[in-house]
Amino acid sequence: MRVLLAASESVPFSKTGGLGDVVGALPDALAAIGLEVAVVLPRYLGTKLTNPKTLVPSLTVSLGKRCHFPRIVEETGRGPVRWLFVDYPPFFARDSLYVAGDGKDYPDNPERFGLFSRCVLEIAKTIFPPDVIHCHDWQSALVPVLLRTDFRGDPPLKNIPVVFTIHNMGYQGLFDPDALSRIGLGWEEFNMERLEFYGQVNFLKGALIYSDWITTVSQKYSQEIQTTEYGFGLDGVLRHRADRVRGILNGVDYSEWDPSRDSYIAAHYSAADLGGKKKCKKDLLQQFGLPEADVRAPLLGIVSRFTRQKGADLIAEVADRLLTDNLRLVALGTGEPEYEQLFRDLALRYPGKVAVRIAYDNKLAHKIEGGADIFLMPSRYEPCGLNQIYSLRYGTVPVVRATGGLDDTIEEYAPQTGEGTGFKFTEYSGGALLEAMGRALAVYAQPERWKQLMQNGMQKDFSWQSSAREYARLYAALGRPK
Repeated sequence: MRVLLAASESVPFSKTGGLGDVVGALPDALAAIGLEVAVVLPRYLGTKLTNPKTLVPSLTVSLGKRCHFPRIVEETGRGPVRWLFVDYPPFFARDSLYVAGDGKDYPDNPERFGLFSRCVLEIAKTIFPPDVIHCHDWQSALVPVLLRTDFRGDPPLKNIPVVFTIHNMGYQGLFDPDALSRIGLGWEEFNMERLEFYGQVNFLKGALIYSDWITTVSQKYSQEIQTTEYGFGLDGVLRHRADRVRGILNGVDYSEWDPSRDSYIAAHYSAADLGGKKKCKKDLLQQFGLPEADVRAPLLGIVSRFTRQKGADLIAEVADRLLTDNLRLVALGTGEPEYEQLFRDLALRYPGKVAVRIAYDNKLAHKIEGGADIFLMPSRYEPCGLNQIYSLRYGTVPVVRATGGLDDTIEEYAPQTGEGTGFKFTEYSGGALLEAMGRALAVYAQPERWKQLMQNGMQKDFSWQSSAREYARLYAALGRPK
């Protein structure tokens, strides 16, 4: 079976968030179980290709009244998966993937990702005719829309099913109505049964209507997005298509995230031999300039975007109460200015106890997973989440809010039986967070129980193999009629 994946980012070529991690790992996992896979991405300013081969030197793409001429380039020599790029500097050779320097979306994002989606279908016609097209998030949401409208009469594309994966309902691709004409779609699409959404054009809504199957990145999130609390206005559409909505949990690339072979951490360790964990903790304290005198004092780690979605407002509410005892905190991330300032202020208010880096640093993220005792993820909503899964493998016990993938992947620790992998709270409140942290610290004070809890998490397996098999079964059920 031939599967064509379309997405706006993928490691190692481009990344702003978890989408890039997923698209970087899923294709290889699919290829490993026998599928023939190609991936289409935009070629951004920062996309480094080592063995590029031009497949189409000038593809004519019409957007409204204008024609554009992107190249189609393949990065060769990367194993069984084909990596194809839409190379068009006027649209993609920019400092950032989606937003300008002022933090606002590029005003021509409809054209940028309209062109990208049209190129995906041109590739499907000629370069890599697939049995299934698998699209990810709003940036490729026009692929199923165009497939069923402008490209409907193309024989090479007849009967190709589309799977569409929602990585985050909070990002929908909302634009003014004139975006339709700018990307070459007819006004018949601007109605409430199609792309119209409270007076705007909604790319994501189009994909939810036109795709054959809708997936999300955890089972719990697939249920949550059908409610008004988590559906961001599209819960009605999702309830209408509930029989075609399914959750498939993201996997983790353990070749990169494994303390037994992680090149970024100070010492290797495993569930069978935890000795290196203490060395990693000392190294982490040193990296952040915190005193190493009391290594037994619990160390809380955060690697996150500092936003309300990630629970930064809860941390702001409880920080002073949380830091009253001997708990120490290291935090790494960027985000909304008010929450970046919150973490800076905490570091100033609690010298020797709190240290913060306002940045994204992959090496330091590994060191936090390796050296912290507890990892905090108090998200308002979390489609899947990856850091809590990394934390399990590193024996860094997660404290999470029971939402989305956090609820699916973390099992509440039961002191009576010794079973479980972390601590959860349900109510989105500072009090509930503090209560969960209290339970965690109570077990931390009992070294043998804590060791068992660490080992419970380290033995869990969330590799991509099982996720890939679930996707393969879905593709097979949809398979293009011959």
